[in-house]
Amino acid sequence: MESLTSLRRSSMKTQLVSAIELEEVEMEEDKKDSPQKVQETLTYSVEEAVETIGFGRFHVLLFVIMGSANIAEAMEIMLLAVVSPEIRCEWHLEDWEVALVSTMVFAGFMVCGVLSGYVADRYGRWKVVFGGSLWAAYFSLLTSFSPSYGWFIFLRLMVGCGVAGCSQGFVLKTEFIPASYRAYLLPLASVFWMIGSMLIIVLGMTVVPTMGWRWMIRLSVIPSVFILILFQFIPESARYNVSAGNIQAAVETLQRIAKMNRASLPPGRLVEPLVEERGSWRLLISPTYRRTSLLLWYAWFVASFSYYGSVLGSSELLEKNLLCVTDADAEHQQKHRHPEDGTCYCIPFGFADYQTLLISCLGEVALIPMNICMLNVFGRKMSLVLLELMAAVFFMLVNICSTMFGFTILLFLVRSLVSMNFNVVYIYTAEVYPTAVRSLGLGFCTSFSRIGGMVAPFIAQVLMSHSVMLAMMPFALACVLCAVGTFLLPIETKGRALLVGSSISVLVCETMMTCELQMLVLLLFFI
Repeated sequence: MESLTSLRRSSMKTQLVSAIELEEVEMEEDKKDSPQKVQETLTYSVEEAVETIGFGRFHVLLFVIMGSANIAEAMEIMLLAVVSPEIRCEWHLEDWEVALVSTMVFAGFMVCGVLSGYVADRYGRWKVVFGGSLWAAYFSLLTSFSPSYGWFIFLRLMVGCGVAGCSQGFVLKTEFIPASYRAYLLPLASVFWMIGSMLIIVLGMTVVPTMGWRWMIRLSVIPSVFILILFQFIPESARYNVSAGNIQAAVETLQRIAKMNRASLPPGRLVEPLVEERGSWRLLISPTYRRTSLLLWYAWFVASFSYYGSVLGSSELLEKNLLCVTDADAEHQQKHRHPEDGTCYCIPFGFADYQTLLISCLGEVALIPMNICMLNVFGRKMSLVLLELMAAVFFMLVNICSTMFGFTILLFLVRSLVSMNFNVVYIYTAEVYPTAVRSLGLGFCTSFSRIGGMVAPFIAQVLMSHSVMLAMMPFALACVLCAVGTFLLPIETKGRALLVGSSISVLVCETMMTCELQMLVLLLFFI
């Protein structure tokens, strides 16, 4: 009996030891597996991935390729200023007919701006940018074969539709750039716009006198062909893929960027809420964004109105010698206002006129350091207010009598200010709207801006012939009113992460009184 009892005790001890050893083994396995389990429970967002990857070689490639698209876009728009005197001569056009050419381009941009934004939010940014570039290049080439004025303005209308799609490239670029770099990189995009503007002026200077304006347009399409090839190196926006529920595609894009930048993604898996209502215009006029949208639409109207007013106005002042120049040479002493008998005149640009346009184009980039400094120090809103007020002052200074050199400097400064204003409003719009409606929001804004572009030719090219003072006043007044509207914008986007859904997190001053005092101090300092 005793032996049986001891045998049972020994068996119980053995089972107890085995159980303890098994538990220790399981604990060791759990310790080994715990990092993997923690890894599986960790998650990250696209915003966190973009910030973790940081700035690197991919962003340089993105900046160059999307900037090259700006070159092609600038050539299409600036072509209007160069070709106007030529088509006026060939088809014996009135002032309003010349102005209608620019208006038709912006009409196409306006109609297709909202459509391209909706398509970009629903089906992807990359498709719209590529399709718009292809469309614009094709119809621009056809423009060079226009047999009549009617065909010319119709084909330029089609070009405007394509350029509207190209503008979505700004959204694609913004969604890849880390927040801390946006204030530095996005203003630098104006360098490419300046290059495009200067290229078309150089083409006008060298090709038009020898081969004519038609060959100038044909040669201007060549950069677009190379850009369409380069687009193959740019992926679809990861933010768009996530909002559309295509998480795998977003992860692959982020992995590709991380590999190019020699960085790594955050630990865990990518998780973002699915955005059901993408590309909905209702969000733009919802209580959260209604005030922002209305004020932005007017800000974009003024940005385009003042920018193209300065571009086309400079061309008109030079073509007709309407300036009050104190040291004018024989060529610039004769005024070329439209004859009262209705007969047409033909005044092609001279070499000195092309030189003045080239110098004024440098204004696109001359004050970029100032632009970057203002964005980082004052933020987006206050930068817009100051730029618009300064632009209003310099528009009115065009009416004073000065030397030709003084007028060139004045044109240079006006072009700088309106270009900076356009740049900042682009940045603010891309940052203030969530991913779900970012492209649509930009599409609506660009459409309103093209209304300004449609009105500007009739002020800068038609009214200018009657009175320079009357032509400059609408631009100055619009800038002042826009400064007031910008002051009332409720959101400051400086340093803020890009939103995904319709929720909003506003970075404001510690108190509204502090923010208003800062604005008043800046305004008083400016005055």
